[in-house]
Amino acid sequence: MMRRVLFFGTSEFAVPSLLALLQAGYDLPVVVTQPDRPTGRHLRLQPTPVRRAAEERGLTVWTPEKVRRREFLEQARQLAPDVIVVAAFGQILPQALLEMPSSGWALNVHASLLPRYRGAAPIQHAILNGETETGVTIMQMEPTLDTGPILSQRTCPIQPEDDAGTLESRLAQLGAELLVETLQALEKDTITPKPQDHSLATYAPPIAREHSIIHWEETAQRTWHRVRAMSPRPGAGFFWGERWVKVWRCLPLDQRTELPPGTVLRVEREMVQVACGEGTVLQLLEVQPESRPRMSAGDWARGARLPDRLTSPTPT
Repeated sequence: MMRRVLFFGTSEFAVPSLLALLQAGYDLPVVVTQPDRPTGRHLRLQPTPVRRAAEERGLTVWTPEKVRRREFLEQARQLAPDVIVVAAFGQILPQALLEMPSSGWALNVHASLLPRYRGAAPIQHAILNGETETGVTIMQMEPTLDTGPILSQRTCPIQPEDDAGTLESRLAQLGAELLVETLQALEKDTITPKPQDHSLATYAPPIAREHSIIHWEETAQRTWHRVRAMSPRPGAGFFWGERWVKVWRCLPLDQRTELPPGTVLRVEREMVQVACGEGTVLQLLEVQPESRPRMSAGDWARGARLPDRLTSPTPT
């Protein structure tokens, strides 16, 4: 029997997996998550979503700075876990941890169809690259990044209206359901691990500042993908003068222009049309100027008295 689970998770993506394990009757003696971090304008310490969910249900929570330290490994060993489950934790587990479960299984819930999009931000990069389908993978962990054998997978379409937030919510629930199904199948010995084809691997690195910056030289379609991929956090946008303007909603239009990228083509009540790369046109619908609330792009443009042409990335 594999009933005693040592769970590692941090972000919102991991919460449904934690709750699914509890609902299925698994014993979680300890939940491991990242330490509280300063967030928000006032940089107040905030618990992780997993910590909040675990403590609301009366679970014991550990917040080690590094799980490879000897003190943590000794504490974890005393729990005698049957299985380890990891979902969006944020640290790579060392071999000493992976060898700890009595069953030999250390599972990871990953938000892509491995071997594609290994790494920290698979959801964002799938949308950014214009994928129409993604999914979740339950894999046997190795002490390297998302390289272990695949136990199960489930696909999920990426809808045109999806952003990273909505897609993450669906994938989190899908992953939680598949996790419990996979654990039950492992107990019955009805799953054969399948090695990944490493030649097909792609990498989804952590989101950095440059991923959020709109370059009008890119096509309207690519910019639309960027805005959705970066929403709701950290948000994609552009600089108007020295002020950041976040774009919440936009659409690529089925029309062409010969004017240079960044040219403001049209301002109407609710929207602004901007020329992009390869003669494409983007319609800005909702924006948020720095230190101001969200508003229609048209309202912002009239108040900002836009020039004929917007410029790309960061001011010097």
